[in-house]
Amino acid sequence: MKLPAIRGNIGVWTYYVSTMSFSDISKYVKEINDELHKSTTLSEMIQRSITNNYKNIKKYILNQDERFFNSLVLAVYAGNPQWVEVEIDYDDGEEFFNMGFLKLNGEEKIFPVDGQHRAEGIKRALEEDLSLSSQSVPVIFIGHSTDDRGMERTRRLFSTLNRYAKPVSMRDIIALDEDDIVAVITRELLVDHQLFKNDRVLDSKGKPIPEANKRAVTSVITLYDCNKELLKYFKVIRNDKTRINDYLRLRPSDTDIEDFKVFVFNYWDSFMKIDVIQKFLNTNEDSPAEKFRNRNNGGHLLFRPIGLLPFVTASIELKRRNTEITIETIFQEFDKIDLFLNEQPWIKFLWNDHEKKVIAGDNQLVKLLLMFMYKPDILKENEFKKLDSKYKGKLGDVKEAEGILNELREKSYHI
Repeated sequence: MKLPAIRGNIGVWTYYVSTMSFSDISKYVKEINDELHKSTTLSEMIQRSITNNYKNIKKYILNQDERFFNSLVLAVYAGNPQWVEVEIDYDDGEEFFNMGFLKLNGEEKIFPVDGQHRAEGIKRALEEDLSLSSQSVPVIFIGHSTDDRGMERTRRLFSTLNRYAKPVSMRDIIALDEDDIVAVITRELLVDHQLFKNDRVLDSKGKPIPEANKRAVTSVITLYDCNKELLKYFKVIRNDKTRINDYLRLRPSDTDIEDFKVFVFNYWDSFMKIDVIQKFLNTNEDSPAEKFRNRNNGGHLLFRPIGLLPFVTASIELKRRNTEITIETIFQEFDKIDLFLNEQPWIKFLWNDHEKKVIAGDNQLVKLLLMFMYKPDILKENEFKKLDSKYKGKLGDVKEAEGILNELREKSYHI
C-alpha cells in the first residue's frame, strides 16, 4: 500500500498525514491488543473501553450524506514502513521536502491511538453497505515500538489525546448543530418567536441567570432543555419509540422538522398568554424582568431556570394524563395559582427568605409539587409519598410541611 502523505514533527513525534479508504481501515486497522501493555488484564481494560458509541457512529455513516470525521491517529509498527520523499521545487526557488509517499508492505500492525470508536463504526457500517468502500478518512500515522520505552510513550499519547479532548459545549450545539432537531428549533425560536427574540434569552455557559441581567426571561440552555422535553412528548404523540439521544444525532426529514416546529411554537404561543408573561412582555421599563426575578422577593417561578423547566414538564405530564384538555387550558388553571417565590410553598423550599437567595431545587420534586398544586388527586400514590417525604425533608419541620400541603389541597378545590 502506497499512500501520499505529508511529514511533520512535533515534540518527540514524527508523523505522517494521509488518507485511508474505508476498506483499508477495515482490512488493516486492528483493535488494540498487547501493544500498550504486557499485562493481559491491562490490555483487556483498554479493549473494554470501546463503548456502544461506535453504533451511533455506524448510524451516522449510513444515514448522513454530509458525514465527516476528524483524523484518526494510527500507530504503526512491525512490517517495513518506508518514507519516499518527493522534492518539489517551485519557480521562485522555494523547495519542499516534507511531501512524499508512505509505503507499507501489508505486514505492518496498525492500531488506533485516537479514534477507536470511529474505526469500529467504519467497519460496522461497511458490513452493511459495501458501496462505502471507497470513502476515505484523514489519518495521522505515528511510529510505535513494543519495547518498554515505546509502550510508555504511546500510552502517554493515548491518554493525552483522550483525556484532553474537549467535548462540544451545549452552547455550540445549540448555535451550530444541524442534526439535533431541538437545537434547530431553539434557534428558530430565538429568531422568530416574540417571547424569545432580541435579548429575552440569555446566552450563558450554564442555566443560571446572573443577578445583573434584568431583561431575559430565561437562559438559552434552559430553553433548549424545555424544548427537549417537548420533543419527548411529541415523539409519544407520534408513537415514535426511537431513543431520544439517537433521535438527536440524525437530522429528521424536513416534514418532521416542520411538524415539530409547529408543535413547539404552538406550545410557547399558549405559554405566552400566561398573565405574568403578558405583564413581562407589555412593560415599557428598561429592566422588564426585574420585578419577576430579583433578590428582594425572589420573583416568579417561571423566570427562574429551576422553575421553568419543571413547569414545562409538569404541563406536559398533565396533558398526557388528560388528553382531552388543551395546553392553553392547563396554563389558564396555573394562572390561578401563586407562583411567586416569597409565598408558600416556595419559602424554605426554593427561596431562602432570610438570606434572599434561591435554594437548589430538584426538578422532579418541583414538577410533582406543581402538579399537586394544580390538582392533588392527579398524583399517583407513590408520587405523593415521594413529594410528601422530600418536601418535609426540605423544610425540616414536619408539622409546618403537613400544614402547607393540606392548605394547598384545600385551595385547589376552591380554584
